[in-house]
Amino acid sequence: MAGIKFEHVWKRFGEVSVLKDLHFDINDGEFLVLVGPSGCGKSTALRCLAGLEEITDGNIFIGDRVVNDVPPKDRDIAMVFQSYALYPHMSVYDNMAFGLKLRKVPKTEIDKRVKEAADMLSIGHLLDRKPKALSGGQRQRVALGRAIVRDPAVFLMDEPLSNLDAKLRVQTRAEINKLHQRLKTTFIYVTHDQTEAMTMGTRIAVMRDGILQQLDSPQNLYDNPSNMFVAGFIGSPSMNFFEAKLDRVDGGVAAVIGKDFVVRVPQEKVEKIGSHVGKDIFFGIRPEDLHDANYVPRGVSEDARIPAMVNVTEPMGSEVYAYVENSGKEFIGRFDPRSTARTGHKLDVVLDMGKMHIFDRENEKALV
Repeated sequence: MAGIKFEHVWKRFGEVSVLKDLHFDINDGEFLVLVGPSGCGKSTALRCLAGLEEITDGNIFIGDRVVNDVPPKDRDIAMVFQSYALYPHMSVYDNMAFGLKLRKVPKTEIDKRVKEAADMLSIGHLLDRKPKALSGGQRQRVALGRAIVRDPAVFLMDEPLSNLDAKLRVQTRAEINKLHQRLKTTFIYVTHDQTEAMTMGTRIAVMRDGILQQLDSPQNLYDNPSNMFVAGFIGSPSMNFFEAKLDRVDGGVAAVIGKDFVVRVPQEKVEKIGSHVGKDIFFGIRPEDLHDANYVPRGVSEDARIPAMVNVTEPMGSEVYAYVENSGKEFIGRFDPRSTARTGHKLDVVLDMGKMHIFDRENEKALV
């Protein structure tokens, strides 16, 4: 078992910097998720940690050891890839045992480890089969089992669920979580799927263009994003953003978005943004913090009420996604399933201003 440290790590391919001054710690036994859009550098960071790519500058620690020049086989890590990478001519048992055989582990120990891992993953009855006789989910479990038998200090997983269908992804996601709780080993997991990140990670590192944007617990990322990119990336559907101006209105401060779209900022939040009054800002609010005025939850003030035209509704059973428009700006709300929202009809929408976000117009950093 070991903690990980990226110490001012850079990775360049020619003139292109893929990782830019990556600096953070991963605690021993933690489940850390690296998340971000394609090309953000998350898989490159994982490959640098595994030793599959050489870093350009900085240091990577596994435990107390700098591993910059340590070969991959000596880093005490196990990696699970997006492709299962199983040997088609070998049985499940031999696929799982192959790495141990190369290390000259005694046969009795190999047999013990393979059977323990197979039982853990509920694939004990598949040990004699070849990969072609397995489903996608079963193959993924074999790939996990092959990593488990090595008993590494760190597990690295590079989008291991992306080849599975939606239902199987949810199931396998839960199995990986249980596996982490059982093994209590450091897991580092790469994905572009923010739902996977939110449901699996102890902490989440959000990356963009090779730069770490924010490293925090899932709930803190959701409640307190450090900038507009994190706010828009975490949450589904993503946060609504509006160009607005902070103005003094009736003795208070309001975000002015349009002629009929003026919402008062709660007094306790005004103290944080006082220097921006009179300036242009970005106003953000999540779809779940918009409500059909006929079904406002208890505890939510109805002061911030605006008229809107309903363009599209998507009934989801437990809620209704409604695409509404005001002042030429379309945005989305997640309404109570009893909502009266109907396409082409007008509807009053209430904003929960206790959950609003305000970002600086120039650098997009969070003010509130």
